[in-house]
Amino acid sequence: MRLAVMGVLLVSLLLLLLIVVRKKIGFGWLTVFGTHLVLAALGLYLVNFSGFMTEVYIPLNPTTVGTVMVLGLPGVALLYGLKISLMG
Repeated sequence: MRLAVMGVLLVSLLLLLLIVVRKKIGFGWLTVFGTHLVLAALGLYLVNFSGFMTEVYIPLNPTTVGTVMVLGLPGVALLYGLKISLMG
């Protein structure tokens, strides 16, 4: 089973690389993705440890960083609202 999963992942990776090379997309998107990822993590870190919202801690995990990466500052507000409404 593990070998099958690794095979599927390897084939997927090779097909994605083929698409990037054939369409001449380049690897510029990787730089933009990395920049957004770092800025999202930095934003969550600053919100958590700035003392602005002392009663709420938003953990740094792939789900929260991905939310902030896609939504930006409204993503932080969304996570803050979810944390307050669900956790009290």
